[in-house]
Amino acid sequence: MRRSAAVLCGAAVVMAGSLTAVPADASTPRTAVAASATKVTWKKCGTAGHPTLQCGSVKVPLDYAHPSGRKITLALSRVPHTAKTSQGPLLVNPGGPGGSGLSLAGFVASSLPKKVAAQYDVIGFDPRGVGRSSPTLDCKPGSFKPVRPDSVPSAPAIEKANLARAKSFAAACGKKYASVLPHINTVNAATDMDSIRRALGAKKINYFGYSYGTYLGAVYAKLFPDRVRRLVLDSIVDPTGVWYEDNIRQDYAFEARQQAFLAWIAQHDSTYKLGTDPAGVEARWYAMRAALAKKPAGGKVGASELEDTFIPGGYYNGYWPYLAQAFAAYANEKKTAPLVEAYKSLAAVDASGDNGYSVYAAVQCRDTPWPRDWRQWRKDNLAAYTKAPFMTWNNAWYNAPCAYWPVSAKRPVNVANGKLPPVLLFQATDDAATPYEGGVTVHRLLRGSSLVVEQGGGNHGITLSGNACLDKHLATYLTNGKVPRGHGVADAVCRRLPDPKPSASASAASAAPTGGARGAALHDLVRFRG
Repeated sequence: MRRSAAVLCGAAVVMAGSLTAVPADASTPRTAVAASATKVTWKKCGTAGHPTLQCGSVKVPLDYAHPSGRKITLALSRVPHTAKTSQGPLLVNPGGPGGSGLSLAGFVASSLPKKVAAQYDVIGFDPRGVGRSSPTLDCKPGSFKPVRPDSVPSAPAIEKANLARAKSFAAACGKKYASVLPHINTVNAATDMDSIRRALGAKKINYFGYSYGTYLGAVYAKLFPDRVRRLVLDSIVDPTGVWYEDNIRQDYAFEARQQAFLAWIAQHDSTYKLGTDPAGVEARWYAMRAALAKKPAGGKVGASELEDTFIPGGYYNGYWPYLAQAFAAYANEKKTAPLVEAYKSLAAVDASGDNGYSVYAAVQCRDTPWPRDWRQWRKDNLAAYTKAPFMTWNNAWYNAPCAYWPVSAKRPVNVANGKLPPVLLFQATDDAATPYEGGVTVHRLLRGSSLVVEQGGGNHGITLSGNACLDKHLATYLTNGKVPRGHGVADAVCRRLPDPKPSASASAASAAPTGGARGAALHDLVRFRG
């Protein structure tokens, strides 16, 4: 999905009546929200990598319309400031929805320049339902246990089997969490952030979000514009397409990244020996997929699991050498072990993944309306599949529980905002998970914002990942609030990092990742689907 930052200026149009500025949950009186949070008691929980890390928690209402009712607990982490003068709390979120933010605090604090990090209390948090927060959602443990039905519904029986999985997951969520699901959504997560702000004793917060975290940050800014001090959004969700349309757009963007990956393999035929023609390499990849659909590798990697394994390559090209090695081992030598190991490293879903997916579904299915007629899904995804076969049906089944979700949907938030201080936005032109148009759209919706573009970059999550140009803009903004100002769509443009060098490595850890160790660490935190 190659687009030029200099020429792409068309943003999605916000249709009148399709968005709501103040959802029902957002109408809770400020006094109720203000009185809803307890103070935080911090305890040492340092690690070898982050020795000053502290942990705590805060209780907030499950239902902000009834602040004196049932309480839930949000887990927090903190790397405290060390400078004489503090710029206040910097809340960080890795995306998802469903991603845990506790580890991100240590990563951000250690990746920012020391003089910058020293000025902030970097605060990580697990949103409601996630990780160490309580209650923790896990609708149907083992839902992604291999081997799943083929994602492509080439026969009625396959479609029926996948539909049964989606319906079963939605029903399990409704049965297990009937009293909780109505309150798992982005507006409540954003209101939780304001409860955290109050518990920290801060008049305003600074916020730094990746991926879905950009939508969460934009919604917070809409609900509480006077409580935003600084706002950084990296790899930006298009708020005018949440969530059904955005997922369809992802399919095309991931197709482009898969094509880029296949072309990269062809360029390095001397290492991988899969051919010098990208089309020929693609044919061999689909031949591998067809073979695995008949006989899963190691009894674990069928066609759907193969897609799961290669989708992370669309998020981060640092995985390309590792994935190419596994592909070559199977295609050239019929070795299944590298492919199974790649699946275990990049795609296998454990208990944490079950939790993350449960929250992902709960938030996305509740946030906005989804088609309730499966025939509409079939029509739209068949159309996308003809041009974007790599991820279309895999993505459709990942989101399919929303067609049968047991809780009614809200309307999306119109995040347009003219009441904020300067906001700093980061976007790669070839990002697959959050395509470039989303960054352009949010740049227009947040008046006075500044857009920094990584030209030709295809990774998802681009700051603090090894690009010195991007990181300089981030450090300047967090230091003094200054943003670049340009005359085109982008206020500043940075060159992308080079693609990784080929490797015959047999492990993800030893592959040569783009951005080095820091890039690999970031993408381990933000690669959660969504």
